[in-house]
Amino acid sequence: MKKILIFSLAYFPKHVGGAEVAIKEITERINPKDIEFHMVTLRFDSTLPKVEKIANVLVHRIGLTTNNPSTGDLRRFPLHLNKLFFQFLAFWKARSLHREYKYDAIWAMMVHSCGVPTAIFKINYPNVKYILTLQEGDPIEYIENKMKPFWPFFTRAFTKADIIQVISTFLGKWARNRGFKGPLEVIPNAVNVAHFSQIYSNEELNDIKNKLGKKDGEVFMVTTSRLVKKNACDDVIRALSYLPSNIKFVIMGTGPDEGMLKSLIKELKITERIVFLGQVNHEEMPLYLKACDIFIRPSRSEGMGNSFVEAMVAELPVIATQEGGIADFLFDKRRNPDRETTGWAVDKDSPEQIAEAVKNIISNTGKVSKVVANAKKMAIEKYDWNIIVKNMKERVFDRVLDTEIIE
Repeated sequence: MKKILIFSLAYFPKHVGGAEVAIKEITERINPKDIEFHMVTLRFDSTLPKVEKIANVLVHRIGLTTNNPSTGDLRRFPLHLNKLFFQFLAFWKARSLHREYKYDAIWAMMVHSCGVPTAIFKINYPNVKYILTLQEGDPIEYIENKMKPFWPFFTRAFTKADIIQVISTFLGKWARNRGFKGPLEVIPNAVNVAHFSQIYSNEELNDIKNKLGKKDGEVFMVTTSRLVKKNACDDVIRALSYLPSNIKFVIMGTGPDEGMLKSLIKELKITERIVFLGQVNHEEMPLYLKACDIFIRPSRSEGMGNSFVEAMVAELPVIATQEGGIADFLFDKRRNPDRETTGWAVDKDSPEQIAEAVKNIISNTGKVSKVVANAKKMAIEKYDWNIIVKNMKERVFDRVLDTEIIE
């Protein structure tokens, strides 16, 4: 049996995002007799155990903690220091674990904050294979600026990797620009197709519509987003000024920009047209999506964006930019005439274009049905977890663990 040590800033059961979901989906689908996974991650919450087995991952938690912190608490003293401390504490913890478990490989989930400790580990243990996954959704310039204090190690986080797996061609170009010359595999994240394609009864859908306050004749745009600048919920709110009053906006998610967004809504005097749902349980998310009419997230940057593909599987028309990894799956009739149309593309920072896309969707029901069908077909064929895990096992893990990497 082979052993892989994962470096991740967070993990289940709390404060997880797309990267952590990817780890869970991949590790749970790989036979534990083939690969045993361990992890070094931040603890944050003092109620969580320092060591815990979660499915096929033995989780080792480190760092500063408080009692049951909220997502907002992670950005405040003292927990906001954890990302800084992780750069070095994670290596020391990994070194201690390696003495006991003798890992065959290390796996960094995102270079931002996990690349530095894995690079230090690789320098100290050059015979241990090093896998780097790029999942970043923030702008490249922002990430590189944040990592300048660790620049020599940050550079080696790319160049010391034995193989790099990226979730989009956009991130693959970044790896090459950072000096990586080895094997590069583009393997996107996936969605739980069965979960997001569930069929609900009219009674279930009407219950959710009543909860949302949705009346006959109203059109609900919906997003699942961290409330941060890159996800551009402010542009959707501004777009409402160009749309009739029967069009409203449902926001699933929390984040540091929530206060700013609520102030903007008051300023524009459209409070009654926005519904903040907060964090919605993943189990209930498909039901909320299907109770709405249009999925929208006009991202200013995006590594890939699972939420878009989830909405496609749930059979919602999708409005998005083509920033970063979104361009790999969202094809617009005007901008991508050589591809099957899968959505409506807008420029970033363009509330007027958002409004035009919404009007186009509302007035072209026949076209919408065709685009939605194209998008769902693409999502099922390309973004099912069973396909992705098979590719990860054969093209990444087996390659590193069973053969020599040729530089």
